[in-house]
Amino acid sequence: MYQNKKVSVVMPAYNESEGIVRTVDGFMSHPYVDEVLVADNNSTDDTTKKAAQAGARVVHESRQGYGHACRAALAAATGDLIVLTESDDSFCPEDLQILFAYIPYFDMVKGARSNRHMIEEGADWTFSLMFGNWCVAKYMQFLYFGFGFMDNLSQREVGGTFRVIKRESLDKIIPYISEGQSAFLPDMTTLLLRKKMKVIEVPIHYRRRLGESKITGNRVRAVLLAIRMMRVITVNRFKRMDP
Repeated sequence: MYQNKKVSVVMPAYNESEGIVRTVDGFMSHPYVDEVLVADNNSTDDTTKKAAQAGARVVHESRQGYGHACRAALAAATGDLIVLTESDDSFCPEDLQILFAYIPYFDMVKGARSNRHMIEEGADWTFSLMFGNWCVAKYMQFLYFGFGFMDNLSQREVGGTFRVIKRESLDKIIPYISEGQSAFLPDMTTLLLRKKMKVIEVPIHYRRRLGESKITGNRVRAVLLAIRMMRVITVNRFKRMDP
């Protein structure tokens, strides 16, 4: 627990047998973490078996897509504070201390691969990926002027799975989440901004992933993802929402 609040760590997984055990083990051993939950998204390898053997609670999401798996993982979590991460060992459990230091003051604390000194050699974070993320993040900031724009000038990455959100804040945006594919992360962030909730981005470590990337390993898919993210960001800016 963290400050008497239950902590859930959740992650989507699709054919992540190479990294799932090390990822689950790393978070299970962290003193803040009460449960680790894996949302298996129709894996054809032994991801589910390995995750369960490592001590994770496994749920299954039959709708194919990164966003669907993230939504299933978040919905199944029982914690007061919910950490979303990847199942490929690319994010460091030790960085929970960085995220949690800010959570008393914010609705969501978002980790970002924004400092080169914290990126491991060989990690899947090339200049083109970093620059593309920065451009889309700045587009998001510009478009959301009036929705916490001046409070969120530090946004440098539109992706970045590793983040912690308060349960009560997540509950306010769940009815509006619609993205089931790879643009889920900006969907989540922009809905929080529309609700005028407090979001901060902090630099975190990023390691070489175990296994192959399903998206950024292919530059054509990465470009298509950036376009999809911009579409989601734009649609959410003008989506009808209750106060």
